[in-house]
Amino acid sequence: MPLTTQSARNLTTVTKTVPMWEGITPRWTLKLLPWVKVSGTYRVNRVTRPSPALADHEEGTPLPVSFADYEPAPREITLSAVQTVVEIHTRIPDLHSRPHDQLHEQLRLAIEAVKEEKERRLFTSPDFGLLNVAAKHMRIRSSSGPPTPDDMDELLALVWKMPAFFVAHPRAIAAFGRECNARGLVPESVEMFGVPFLSWRGVPLIPSDKLPVAKGKGRSEETSSILLLRAGEQEQGVVGLHQEDIGDEHLQSLAVRFMGIDESSVSRYLVTCYFSVAVLVDDALGVLENVRI
Repeated sequence: MPLTTQSARNLTTVTKTVPMWEGITPRWTLKLLPWVKVSGTYRVNRVTRPSPALADHEEGTPLPVSFADYEPAPREITLSAVQTVVEIHTRIPDLHSRPHDQLHEQLRLAIEAVKEEKERRLFTSPDFGLLNVAAKHMRIRSSSGPPTPDDMDELLALVWKMPAFFVAHPRAIAAFGRECNARGLVPESVEMFGVPFLSWRGVPLIPSDKLPVAKGKGRSEETSSILLLRAGEQEQGVVGLHQEDIGDEHLQSLAVRFMGIDESSVSRYLVTCYFSVAVLVDDALGVLENVRI
């Protein structure tokens, strides 16, 4: 009887992948948002009364004398923390780290989970999430249910000063595409990071599955929201905040700290990310609410 395949495998080396996780997303919003280094707290100062100016006046007309006043109690944003603890028995990395480093892979997956939660909180945090801090006058509802080109134009009319990008759930983008198809419209694509993105009026639509999908009025109806941002501190837009002197350009404000080894030879590592987001002026963020997807 010849050597069987099962027996032969005892002498072979199998090519293995690192652990894969379907929950990892591109997190485009985190990449596109400008980030500002913060020392724990970020204060947003706003001018409440601009200085008046006179025009088309006759020579000798007294000029207005005034000053720009500031908010007496500006909003202060304290960085939020996303944390998790990785446990691994000390014998695992010692004995089972070829070809892939077990500790490195455990930390890598934990860091990915922290980053995913970071983007989720960017939209949904009760304290600073974009869906919750948008001004009342910067919120509109869909005219017909699904997101239409007219709805997107209304959103652009709200955030008309240098709009940077839309953010929507992938299903909301698909619903918008269906509305365009029904009208015989073909939205253009723009390329960023080597990836094509659907756009409207030249403004890219960025997909994120962190935008909530809620049950609508009908049994099978579901709704979501679409955001439009102006980005950057110089443009008085939306900025991300992260703690200075922690992490690097690839792992902003992200720290991994060794917590010790217990009596069972289990080592623990604390993974922490500090961040927040700020809307510098109200008209930097618009929300199209309750669009049917």
